[in-house]
Amino acid sequence: MSSPAPPGREGDKHLADDSGTGSVGRLVGRSAELKLLDELFGAATTRGVALMLTGEPGVGKSALLDAAARRASEEGFRVLRVVGSQFEESVSFSALNQLLQPLTGEIPALLSRQAETLQAVRGLSEEQPAELLAIANAVHVLLSRTALEKGPVALVIDDVAWLDRPSAVVLGTVARYIRSSSLALLAASRTGDESFLSSTGIPTYEVRPLDEESANELVAERFPAMAARVRQRLVAEAAGNPLALLELPAALNEAQQTERGPLPAVLPLSERLKGIFSVRVSGLPDATRELLLLAVLDASGHLHVLERATIGSDALTELGPAEKAGLVRVDSVTGRLVFRHPLTRSAVMELSTSAERRRGHLALAGEFPEGSERRARHLAAAAVGPDDQVASLLHEVAYRTLRRGDAVGALTTLLRASELSGEATAKARMLAEAACLGANITGDLRNVRALLDNALLVDPAGAGTESLAAATAAASHLLNGEGDVDTAHKLLVAAIRNHSLPSSTCTNILSESLHTLLLVCFFGGRPELWQSFDRVVAEIDQRSPDSLLAVRRGAFGDPAHAASSVLDTLDGLVFDLHRETDPRRIVRTAQSAAYVDRVPGCRSALWRVIEDGRGGGAIAMAIEAFFILANDAYASGQWDDVPDLTGEGLRWCGTYNYRLSSWSGRFLQGLLAAARGDSRSAEDIADRLVSWGNPRGLGALRVYAAHIRALSALGGADFEGAYRQLRSVGTPGTLPPHMPHALLLFLDFAEAAARTGRHAEAVRHVAAVRKSDIPSVSPRLAMMTDAAEAMANPDAIDHDLFERAIAAPDAERWPFDSARIRLAYGERLRRARAGGAARVHLAVALSTFQRLGAEPWSARAANELRASGIPIRTAVPSDDRYALLTPQERQIAQLAATGLTNKQIAAQLFLSPRTVAAHLRGVFPKLNVTSRAGLRDALTGLGQP
Repeated sequence: MSSPAPPGREGDKHLADDSGTGSVGRLVGRSAELKLLDELFGAATTRGVALMLTGEPGVGKSALLDAAARRASEEGFRVLRVVGSQFEESVSFSALNQLLQPLTGEIPALLSRQAETLQAVRGLSEEQPAELLAIANAVHVLLSRTALEKGPVALVIDDVAWLDRPSAVVLGTVARYIRSSSLALLAASRTGDESFLSSTGIPTYEVRPLDEESANELVAERFPAMAARVRQRLVAEAAGNPLALLELPAALNEAQQTERGPLPAVLPLSERLKGIFSVRVSGLPDATRELLLLAVLDASGHLHVLERATIGSDALTELGPAEKAGLVRVDSVTGRLVFRHPLTRSAVMELSTSAERRRGHLALAGEFPEGSERRARHLAAAAVGPDDQVASLLHEVAYRTLRRGDAVGALTTLLRASELSGEATAKARMLAEAACLGANITGDLRNVRALLDNALLVDPAGAGTESLAAATAAASHLLNGEGDVDTAHKLLVAAIRNHSLPSSTCTNILSESLHTLLLVCFFGGRPELWQSFDRVVAEIDQRSPDSLLAVRRGAFGDPAHAASSVLDTLDGLVFDLHRETDPRRIVRTAQSAAYVDRVPGCRSALWRVIEDGRGGGAIAMAIEAFFILANDAYASGQWDDVPDLTGEGLRWCGTYNYRLSSWSGRFLQGLLAAARGDSRSAEDIADRLVSWGNPRGLGALRVYAAHIRALSALGGADFEGAYRQLRSVGTPGTLPPHMPHALLLFLDFAEAAARTGRHAEAVRHVAAVRKSDIPSVSPRLAMMTDAAEAMANPDAIDHDLFERAIAAPDAERWPFDSARIRLAYGERLRRARAGGAARVHLAVALSTFQRLGAEPWSARAANELRASGIPIRTAVPSDDRYALLTPQERQIAQLAATGLTNKQIAAQLFLSPRTVAAHLRGVFPKLNVTSRAGLRDALTGLGQP
């Protein structure tokens, strides 16, 4: 609900002390909001619900959350509170720990892996926290189990925009699946703030300022002695903001409130309202203010941290004056210190001196062990001017943060480390590393040049700017922006050869540079580039071995010849992706899996990368994840998902200027257009690939274009045209090691060559495929190899090869390839006058092509069926029709026959509604029906439910 009804003027009983409350503890002017909250919790007893309150600062969101928490508690909910902290945003899982603290007793009852995951998040385990999806799953299970065993749970979150990023991602995931449990999620955020809930699609409600009548009522109730004219002035200037209405009078003395003294010419509002809090804070004893400052700087709220940092003080006693002033409270459940309003923290900071803040950070740093992230961050905050030791500590923290999957946090930390570095070369190198991470991970391609220019300014001699990081950043900028592979290649090769390895962080950059160089070689697609790469790797491999680099070189760089040697390692990497948090390793593992048919095992991890990117995280990696998933969707027959995946990826490419990456998305759009018969779009994309790629020496784009054009020609039975396209990028009987994409073209070449009378070339090409041991790489490649060999000699009827191809394990995972093979087999059988057997395969092929929307291929299959002399609708004997359905088609058909909608079926089978619709389009001709209404009778007649 984005357009709320005007709030009412009657409040309900409420005991919290916050904006919008009257002196008798009731909310004024919020009856509509309170009714909405009651309805929310009423619905949550049967299904999960969520709502986001938005509004300007001080409008009363926190007061409504307090009211909601009280009402939920009275209705039997277990209320869990989480409050975002502006000063704790950089502390990973700080917000999530607020949620877990009251549930510590329930954690041991979870499955051991889930319990260990949450203990690691809480810092009670030596293990690193698991990947965010696993954490989110464990949190969701914990909340659901608690709701099931102990009654419904209400999760109340304030200031969501200030949650630390990892916690925000986890809670955002929980919000997406909240309907599966008796959970109520109520959150609040300032209008305009981006938060983890922004992309979840939950309803929002704008909390608006009070109307004039309610504002007057509130001020009159809280300040009954105030003169009417003064009250009118305050109401006019506050413009309905409850916090201003309640706090502005505190700045007025008794004479001013009663009109015996003059009012200020201008009353403080908005940012000036912070001064109100400053007045209240400044009246506190020095010891109390010191504790409040420590609490702000620490942001955890743990009283024992404050007590240790202020040796000899009684924290609860010293905080007494702040509690009496209504500035803070101690949560009775968690025992943590809670500020009543975020502006109080701002006031505490504003009233402190830089020396006091520095002493506070130093005191807090002493409470954390050597080498810990929080110690390093406090030391960095306490630093005055350059401090090379602290800069070095923060430098290490940056890469730890990156390995946890927080790319933006790593980049921010790295920039802070560069600020603290006093040595020009080190400062410049850190700026170059920030540029490198920005270009390759976070999507800051537009800022790379500025960071490198800054590095040159601080280090005119160039020692730092000639670093490996600088070369990698510059090469990434050249590659991703302009596609200048030759310059990028020269930069990287020279920098890698001149590089030494003095530290682990340098090893990180070396790995980044090698992976970047590999991508340069891939897109360049020329043998001399790969040869140079291999020499460089051989020179440095003993000093810095990288198993993922070796896997990527074999399975992604030369899958036709080298994939077999790295498959075991790749399978292990894919298996471990559920634990991987580094977006670089996730995407690079998935890239390695693309040509060898292992992407299904990477899907969930890739979606995590995308969700992270949607939240402003590793955007460059998310772009690659979109296109890998789109490629997988094409291969697996989920064609309706390809436009959505490529579309979002291409929008990001445009926004962040990733020009080269965009061609991977356009290639997939062109391939889909070719397969579906949109020859104009396919040709246009192929032309653009060539016109952009050829002047830049991007051989991969030339191969992409040939693939699109060849597929379009094959669909239209233009075998000569397909042969010319494929011959332009390869030689019969060879699989170029510098052209990885050629692995996907050998079936097309065998068909095109054989159908144009070039049988010897087709046979020679298939022999090269078998010699390279490609069939052992995956069942799909084995299936394609058998089919290619069967197609290579059209004069022979090799039933065994065709039968083996269509019977390949999980052949249904690749429906387009499988249908093409059945079409070729059916054509061969029909020409051999085996009409009955031919019709079975042709009918299955036709049905699959129709489901996919592959119109030219459907036309080819239909023509073959017509040539067999039997009408298409009756080509398959009725007794055999049900056998022609794939297992998933049978499942969908049975559910549709019961009356379920596509959306309901999709929800049960974890598919998209469009995928369900596509399957049904394939089911209808197989069962000889024309609508859903005929499904039940057809299935019943075939003896199926």
